[in-house]
Amino acid sequence: MRKYATFALVLMLLAQCTTRQTPADLLIKGGTIYTMDAAHPQAEAVAVTGDKIVFAGSAQDAARYAGADTKVIDLQGKTMMPGFIEGHAHLMGIGYNELNLDLMNIKSFEEMIEKVKEAASKAKPGQWIVGRGWHQDKWTVKPDKVVKGFPVHTKLSEVSPNNPVFLWHASGHAAFANAKAMEIAGVSLVTKENIQGKNTEGGEIIRDEMGNPTGLFNEQAMTLVSSHIPQATVETDAQALDLAIKACLRNGITSFHDAGVSRENIDLYHQFKNEGKLSVRMYVMLTGWDRDLIYEWLRKGPEIDSAHILTIRSIKLNCDGALGSRGAWLLEPYTDRPGFSGMATLSMDTVLKTSREALKHGFQVCSHAIGDRANREILDRYETAFRENPSVKDHRFRIEHAQHIDPKDQPRFATLGVIPAMQAIHMSSDRPWAIERLGEKRIREGAYKWQTLLKSGARIVNGTDAPVEPVNPIPCFYAAVTRKTLKGEPEGGYEPEEKMTREQALRSYTLDAAYGAFEENIKGSIEPGKLADFTVFTQDLMTMPESAILKTEVAMTIIGGKVVFSR
Repeated sequence: MRKYATFALVLMLLAQCTTRQTPADLLIKGGTIYTMDAAHPQAEAVAVTGDKIVFAGSAQDAARYAGADTKVIDLQGKTMMPGFIEGHAHLMGIGYNELNLDLMNIKSFEEMIEKVKEAASKAKPGQWIVGRGWHQDKWTVKPDKVVKGFPVHTKLSEVSPNNPVFLWHASGHAAFANAKAMEIAGVSLVTKENIQGKNTEGGEIIRDEMGNPTGLFNEQAMTLVSSHIPQATVETDAQALDLAIKACLRNGITSFHDAGVSRENIDLYHQFKNEGKLSVRMYVMLTGWDRDLIYEWLRKGPEIDSAHILTIRSIKLNCDGALGSRGAWLLEPYTDRPGFSGMATLSMDTVLKTSREALKHGFQVCSHAIGDRANREILDRYETAFRENPSVKDHRFRIEHAQHIDPKDQPRFATLGVIPAMQAIHMSSDRPWAIERLGEKRIREGAYKWQTLLKSGARIVNGTDAPVEPVNPIPCFYAAVTRKTLKGEPEGGYEPEEKMTREQALRSYTLDAAYGAFEENIKGSIEPGKLADFTVFTQDLMTMPESAILKTEVAMTIIGGKVVFSR
């Protein structure tokens, strides 16, 4: 009997030797791990070698990957998920928001004036004062005088007589200028639609009853003033990019879809990549405003990075404005501005032409559309381009925002294979006042239709549109699953039937966001062979009480198996 026992022990030891794996570089265990792998939704441990996942499963099986040099991360009960992917934001805007006046949290026009007054007291005469983030519908104290819903510049001009001021609306689709800035731009009572060759078609200068400019410039009209602002320097661009990358890492963002990038910023991204400083994986959309840039890239083709750091294969088209500035292009007039339906900011012929060329040259098109008419017009152009290019089966064209969609057009996303890239946080921030713009019927039938789109078969890419909103994904996740404001209102949420489930919300920030960039085979879930990108949270977003979600923080960000942020 002892002989048989000894023989069995030898066999067991031999079996262990043959199943022991090459030691991994990193082993992560000790917490809840959500994988987004449908076959194995949760894991107890993950092993990483190089920048790839080599194992995800039980802690017992993971022990085979432990060696003398294996680094071990004990999650200590925290929750790990696939690395969060920011599906639509503006990286340089995030950085410059930290360099310039940040107006995101001001509560009144008077507070904005005080911030400008303080900045003017420190500025040299003639120095431009710029900022971004104000939103008149979020002010708890309304201005004394408004024209078409916006304040007038008088008080702002009084506190900054020697400095031109230009303050972008949170949406980026309108801006407020003082008298000095308008003087430099040549905007006055007698200003016509064309100033020194700059056409305001697709934009609007808001004027009072006497015809005087109020200081508010909508959409394309902003360029009348913004073109006079001194260009950013190479040094300030690099500083802004560095700040933006750090903001992403501390907010758990491992990949970033950059919605409209200039030639100069693409060069800067390449420089940062070559210097090893581009720590966030970038998926870049070329700005559609620069037609020379677009055709240059169409000729040379997409840049798909084998190292998965910087990929350029998409074109961003800005086709209408925002609800906040009443620039979103609607099928019917605004409820709170009768006779006005917003505007197209780009010719639909250009959308069709760009879509045709993109399909022929291997590029994706991502078109900004917030209003229901803009969404319909773009879907129509996409459909025409698809029909003319039947050989392209996997285009993954997107509509960015897709905020208000006529019921007739909602099923077309899935039918055409068009991806709605929707920012859930916009519902939380905008829904309380959006009903004033659209009225109850249009809000109920067409706005923020997440569950309707998902049930139709569409895949939603989530994100924040930072710096319109903070790049932090937790409030966005909260908005997706509750449809409440960040104050927890209203009870039950707005149009609760359109809430995402927690799994859908997680998928929209991971696997479906990866799909929106043709990258679902390399990221978006925790599976062997995929990139070792993870976001670790202090609490379990999938099971914790709804009321506690906003108290969650990012504990750690891991990209390519390297810890790039730890709280």
